[in-house]
Amino acid sequence: MTSDNTQAIPAVRLRFDGPVDEETRAYARTKIDTVLGRSGLPAVTGEVRIVQAATRHADRPWLATADLHVGRRQVVVVAEEATGHEVVDQLHDRLRRQTDKAAHAWDDGHRTTAPPWRGGSRRSA
Repeated sequence: MTSDNTQAIPAVRLRFDGPVDEETRAYARTKIDTVLGRSGLPAVTGEVRIVQAATRHADRPWLATADLHVGRRQVVVVAEEATGHEVVDQLHDRLRRQTDKAAHAWDDGHRTTAPPWRGGSRRSA
């Protein structure tokens, strides 16, 4: 049976490893959705992973990594912090900066033409 009511499958997988509490999980989903769900971004696929280390004596037990493809560009972001909210905030800031760079990159088919003295095409004005 077919239906006109289709839902988009999320192309970015969010993984949590270690003892990550529900509040941090919900906060991470919200922040990552705001960055990757913006209008004007090309198709985004990949994985975001948030890990809390089992050792409590570490200075920065939280680690977040994102390996994404934004259009034709690959974006890799790494963040380390002392708390879950801090690592999500840092990941959010870095993801926004890197996805903006990838979305506004000019190398996906846009090439400048060579000037006429270098063999480029001439345009008549």
